Amino acid sequence: MIFNSESKTIITTRLVLRLFLKSDAEAVTRLCNNYNIYKNTLYLPYPYTIDSAYSWMESHEQNYNSDKAFEFAITDKESGELYGAIALSNNKSFRNGEIAYWVGEEYWGRGYATEASKAMLDFAFNIKGYHKVFARYFGSNPASGKVMQKLGMEKEGVFKDHIIKDDRFEDLMYYGIIKS
Repeated sequence: MIFNSESKTIITTRLVLRLFLKSDAEAVTRLCNNYNIYKNTLYLPYPYTIDSAYSWMESHEQNYNSDKAFEFAITDKESGELYGAIALSNNKSFRNGEIAYWVGEEYWGRGYATEASKAMLDFAFNIKGYHKVFARYFGSNPASGKVMQKLGMEKEGVFKDHIIKDDRFEDLMYYGIIKS
């Protein structure tokens, strides 16, 4: 992982994680206006509109600059194609944060979430000085849990029927990792 503080980018073997641009709004809308993405995310609206994309992206740079959260586009290193998003919150008081991600359905199964998440862990621990990073996923989405396990995260607990999505209760699975 290479972090460039000037351009606010993280570079991996295949990916560039960078701040979202207004020009990404159409691609974000196309990827997020998908029920299979919506049903596996906590806060994503559905249907997802271009206004949803602009509204979501408008605070990213301010959040980054104020050290509140780091929300990056997951893009192809060569073509710049947008694959998804990854975010890391920053709880400075406790030196921890939550990692969250989504990848467009057409890009599932290619390891992009894992590669981006590994880079964000490196960023959290080695650039930002976090002590712990945690993540959560719906019990009905075990693929997301596999990403967390590949990161070396350990299951910390299950919040039974913790949220309701589409009139159905969902368990939230919590995973975490402490800087070694």
